[in-house]
Amino acid sequence: MHTAITIDALKVLDAIDRKGSFAGAASELFRVPSAISYTVQKLEEDLNVSIFDRSGHKAVLTSAGRYLLEEGRSLLEAAENLAHTTRQVAQGWETRLRIGFNSLLPAECLFPAIQDFHQLGVPVDVQIIEEVFAGAWDALQSRRVDMVVGADLLSKPAGAFATKSLGEVPFVFAVGAEHPLASETGPLAEADIAQYPAAVAADTSRSLPPGHAGIFRLQRTLTVSNIDQKILAQEAGLGVGWLPYPRIREQLARGSLIAKETSEPRAAISVHLARHSEDKGKALMWFWDRLSNDETIHKWLQPE
Repeated sequence: MHTAITIDALKVLDAIDRKGSFAGAASELFRVPSAISYTVQKLEEDLNVSIFDRSGHKAVLTSAGRYLLEEGRSLLEAAENLAHTTRQVAQGWETRLRIGFNSLLPAECLFPAIQDFHQLGVPVDVQIIEEVFAGAWDALQSRRVDMVVGADLLSKPAGAFATKSLGEVPFVFAVGAEHPLASETGPLAEADIAQYPAAVAADTSRSLPPGHAGIFRLQRTLTVSNIDQKILAQEAGLGVGWLPYPRIREQLARGSLIAKETSEPRAAISVHLARHSEDKGKALMWFWDRLSNDETIHKWLQPE
């Protein structure tokens, strides 16, 4: 569909407004004044509106002309951004990178790497997306995210994926300070635990089988959206369950959560970086290399 409004015409209007005259715009755009006048006249004829009021000694934008210019500047900016990102893609940089992170890890673990990436001055939009249990692999498999931080190998689907180990996340069975199990002595058996609701973070997987680690048969559940809410629910005594030890160091130290020994301990989970093997965009590989040796993540995972 043909439109009278072109990027070139908008550039001319923008230059006239900033320079204050047709002659000034002609000088900035390296054109003769008659070419500037022709562009404006042609635009007015095509739109059938007056863009400039020429009744005085100096051409002044009409209300319609001012509206066209103000809205047009958004188009000029978008066109410039489009040109820039096109060159960026040609050089191998993505325009956007979506990083999924397993809810076992706090989002803050990614902040130092993101800060360093911003220092590169590359205009790549970075989005971080929290996933729970199998949802991390599901998001990667379906390409809702470009890479995952903290993917476990238990729910890994079939496919060509590259992985790098980050370490292990140990777990602690914890209850709120006022919960009836807090005062129990000795290892807790299944019968002791199953009589109380389990606090559960809902698996965000859409296609892969959801996980449900640490829930006993016939045990009631309180389902929340992520590990942060699960921690709060257990602090409040609304449920019990296994929690990643690094996430609750402070709560254990101040006594709002109590670690309890169980008759059947839960093994630590090995967590990894993961991406599609064939994906090697510059931003993706920058984060892949940076997070593979990230001091913040490694320090967070280290037991005290």
